[in-house]
This record gives sequence, C-alpha cells and structure tokens, in this order.
Amino acid sequence: MSDAILGQVALGYSPFIDRNRAVTATRLTVFPLDPEATLDAAQLLHAVGSVWPVDGARVSLNIASESLLRDVLAAQPATNLMIEIPAFMAGDAQYLEAIAALHGRGSVLLIKGRPLKELPREVLPCFKFSIIELADDRRLTDTAKPPAGVSRTIAHVQSGVSSVADMEASFNRGAAAVLGWPIDDVLTGAASDGRKAGQTDLQVIVELINRVDKQEPIEKLEGTLKRDPSLAFKLMRYINSPAFGLSVEISSFRHAIMMLGYQRLKRWLALLLATASKDTNLRPVMFAAVRRGMLMEELVRSGGDDEMRNEMFICGVFSLLDRMFRQPFSELMRTIPVPERVYQALVDGSGPYQPYIELVRAVEAESLYDFREAADKLMMSVTEINRAELRALTAAAQLD
Repeated sequence: MSDAILGQVALGYSPFIDRNRAVTATRLTVFPLDPEATLDAAQLLHAVGSVWPVDGARVSLNIASESLLRDVLAAQPATNLMIEIPAFMAGDAQYLEAIAALHGRGSVLLIKGRPLKELPREVLPCFKFSIIELADDRRLTDTAKPPAGVSRTIAHVQSGVSSVADMEASFNRGAAAVLGWPIDDVLTGAASDGRKAGQTDLQVIVELINRVDKQEPIEKLEGTLKRDPSLAFKLMRYINSPAFGLSVEISSFRHAIMMLGYQRLKRWLALLLATASKDTNLRPVMFAAVRRGMLMEELVRSGGDDEMRNEMFICGVFSLLDRMFRQPFSELMRTIPVPERVYQALVDGSGPYQPYIELVRAVEAESLYDFREAADKLMMSVTEINRAELRALTAAAQLD
C-alpha cells in the first residue's frame, strides 16, 4: 500500500503515564499539512498498524482533521487503536452511529475538550476517558466539585503535563493517567528520594563508559561489570533485544565486545546510563530519552555514516541526563566522555546536531509550527521525518 500520506501530515507523539509512572500507551498526533487536502484513512491506519499491530501495544490517535477522523471512524480501526474524539463531534448527531459502532466492537474512545452543550445521553457510555487539558481543569479551583446530585462517570486523563510536579498533582486530583512529557523540571535540588541522582548506583556505568572510551582490555571491563550483576543482566537484555538486530544471541559481556566492538558497545552503555535511575518519577523521562536516541539515529539513517548514527543516538539518549542527574551538562560532561559534536549540542547548544534536537522537541511537543520550522532548517522532507519517526517508535517498542 502507498505511504503517500506520510508526505501530507506531520506526526507528533507523547506518552500515557499511569499512577505507577509506567508508560501504558503512546499518543500519535496527526496534523494535515494542507487542511483542504483529502487524506487517505486506509493509508494512515496501515502506517499506524506497522508500528502497533493488532496484538501489540496500544496507541491513541489524535487526528487534527475532522474529515480524516470521520473517515477513520468509518474504516473500523483495529481495537488496539484508541481514538480521540473532540467534544463537538461527540455531540454531533451525524457521528453518533459510528461512535456507537466502534464502542460496540470494543474500541476505547476518549472524548477530548469541554462540550459546549449537553451531550446526548446515549453517547456518554461510549467513552472510557475524557482528556482534560491541565490549564482548563476545573479541579484546580475550589469550584471544581460537581453540583449536588451530579457525579463524574468518565475517568479523566490529564493532558499538557510537562513536569514531575504537574504529574504528581494530577494524580492527587484523581487523574487515571497523564498525557505529556514531564521533563521540564528546574535543575536544582535533590532527587525525589532525597539523594542527588548522580550519587545513585550509576557510577559503575560511568566507569564502564570511560573504560570503553579508552578501549581498555576486556578483562578490566568485565571486572567492572561484575561489581553489579543486575547491570550486566540489563545490558545483555538490551543487546539481545529485537531492536538490536543481531542474528546470534550474545551470551556474555566478552562475547558482546567481540561481536560489537567498542564503539557500538558505547552506545548501549549510553542507553543503560539513561535508564538506570531507581527514581520512580523518572521513568517517563527515561522513556523519553530512549525514544530521542532512536529518533535522532533514524533521522540520519539514509544520509549519515556509522559514526554519525552512533553519535546521534548517544546525543539523543544523553539529552535528558541533566534532568535525571539534576546537574547542568557543563558539569556532567566532565565525567562522561562524549564526542565533540555531542558535547557542542548538549553543553553549548550549538553544532551540527543541535537542529536535530530541536526537531525532536517539536515532535514531542506535538507542535506543527515548530515541526515545520525545524524541518526547514534541516532541509528535510516531511516524508523523511515521518518515516524516521515510525521506524524509531517500532525499534523503541521492541525494547519495552
């Protein structure tokens, strides 16, 4: 099937995070580049299904086009695809039959936005969640309580969450999940468990990265890794994941070095460093770091060499270490060796990799304006970017 639609839309993504701080689903936002264009719903569903098959993880489609969403509803999407429906469409009689049919087939529907008028009584049971923007949440004020005799029957998902504090407050107000990237916290103070993130059990990984960077003998590397058996297990699990694409199983750290070489091993130690924190609240940040690394690598898949792809991966994975360690990059990079181009992007906000970081941020922010601006700076086509996004999301899903 043609994937022409990937040149007609801009894609953004963000996570659904539950009370355990686990990422339970991905939101895929679809912006038409030309609001007047007729888009093919079957092509969109085919592209989405290539990343999230029927028996795979959940994805929530947030389609910023009434006509495309109407066609998706009529196409009877797979039941693992959650569908977000704006409140104005939920209250429109012409869509009631399609909404009821999807609900009857087992699709999870989410109503988005505040209805301007009372919704038909028969449509309310079709929605499992309502999506409430943080800035519009009436629960933030004393008048948030519903009138006497009225109860809220639809669980709510809080959108627009951008910090750990927002996330915790949303759950305290009763949110079933939050939708957004809680990565905008100020870089001061201790981690939520009372310790600085840099003083947790991450020293072994930093030491390994330094030793690999110096290409020290395998025996020394093995000796360092043996100090943390759980770390060794996690590293082996990553390397043997489908995302890595090896044809043989890696059975030991020595075997990993022989098969991978020092440079490729360094990228997976970088991934390990970005996902090793034991702070529960940082799980969504670690999730974001993995996807950043995957996406930045895929963005240069066709035009970069192996060295550039590895550096882009490390740049993306490390781009949130300042949030995890609660230290500025200028301090962090004194102890963690990184290539010069990665250092420029993270510490100085400059260099050839910085525009790619801006593009990734635009994708995460689900901002069409920023997406267009970043794509223009890189002189990349929308089709290239969207394909890279879908490849990255596929690879990242294989690691989860």
